Amino acid sequence: MKNFKSPWTWVPSLYFAEGLPNVVVMTVAVVMYMQLGMTDTEIGLYTSWLGLPWVIKPLWSPFVDLYKTKRWWVLAMQLLLGSSLAGVAFTLNASFWFQGTMFFFFLMAFSSATHDIAADGFYMLELDSHNQAWFVGIRNTFYRIAVIFGQGVLVPVAGMLQLMFRNQKAYTWSLVFYGLAGIFIAMWLYHSFIMPHPADRSNKNMSVGEVAQGVWQSLTSFFTKLPWREMVFVLLFLLFYRFPEAMLTKMASTFLMRPGSEGGLGLSPQEYGLAYGTVGLIGLLLGGIVGGMLASRDGLKRWLWWFVVAITLPDIVYVYMSYAFPHNLFVVSALLFIEQFGYGLGFTALTLYMLYISQGEFKTSHYAICTGLSYLGLMLPGMVSGWLKDAVGYSTFFVIVMFCCAITFLVTAFLKIDPQFGKKEEKE
Repeated sequence: MKNFKSPWTWVPSLYFAEGLPNVVVMTVAVVMYMQLGMTDTEIGLYTSWLGLPWVIKPLWSPFVDLYKTKRWWVLAMQLLLGSSLAGVAFTLNASFWFQGTMFFFFLMAFSSATHDIAADGFYMLELDSHNQAWFVGIRNTFYRIAVIFGQGVLVPVAGMLQLMFRNQKAYTWSLVFYGLAGIFIAMWLYHSFIMPHPADRSNKNMSVGEVAQGVWQSLTSFFTKLPWREMVFVLLFLLFYRFPEAMLTKMASTFLMRPGSEGGLGLSPQEYGLAYGTVGLIGLLLGGIVGGMLASRDGLKRWLWWFVVAITLPDIVYVYMSYAFPHNLFVVSALLFIEQFGYGLGFTALTLYMLYISQGEFKTSHYAICTGLSYLGLMLPGMVSGWLKDAVGYSTFFVIVMFCCAITFLVTAFLKIDPQFGKKEEKE
């Protein structure tokens, strides 16, 4: 019988470790490449390609499900992530800096996607359905804390180092990435001692044919677990629930930091970090925790439409900022608080629905399929977001994003959800 360890000792740190490489690849890289002279069109295209491993991770997620244990995969990937972060730092000052950093970012993305599969599977193995619903707010919150850490701490640190080292941007970013490598090694050591050992399959002697058969079985079982009409609506929801966010995410960062002559707000790295790392963090914490508490009390279905409203309508703050150009940091921070609170609340719906639709055998690989489809819904619009913004400007671009919010409402309208899912009574 395994020794019980409180989820509070490992859920927050595990999902911080899950979120940190994601924000580094998908957001911090955007700021870094912008400072190194790339255009928004180039940034949107190349950094969106870095999301490919999260899209195709269902292809190898059954292997994680069938070979070794989830705990083993988590720890192995954390070591590989630390190595890839050091690789980015090492190549930033080389003549082939773009090719080198992109290579290690891809390695980081692959390792992070595999870590996501194992961490989510570990979460579902260790916790019952009620605790999964209750801790969904906690895991989302700490995942997003990692996002805020990337935007609100790493970017300002890079800015301060640039002041100290006379604007040597490549050198200062390499120092940041060496620091990140050290953080991941420390998290690997912590999790090696603190993570529990849940009952998990460990099929070390499986043949290649048996693994391939398991992969095929898990993939086909996902797409046939519901009647085909219902499955179509499930797929549409996973692909398009975050469509407005997919258009907004990368251009939001460049909008906040590009100078007014280019249509941006012209925030310094320190101001950017303050707005996202303090006020934005508070909004995110409240949104994620409140979302998890509401869903665990009343079930996902009871609050679904409120979550949809929360994740879409607050995007209007960017429309306002692109027309009004507020120079008061307090106003900008308050607007970002609203947007981050809404995102933290609304993302609860997507996470819980993916847990809901992944129930049953092969839950780890089924959840990976869900997240892969969700990332595909982020990757493709993100690839053209920079081109569209450069074509129409920030103001018109953010108006287009608001019209795209109708897509989120439309794909949610056809979902079927058990009203009891997530409620406390579900606990056995």
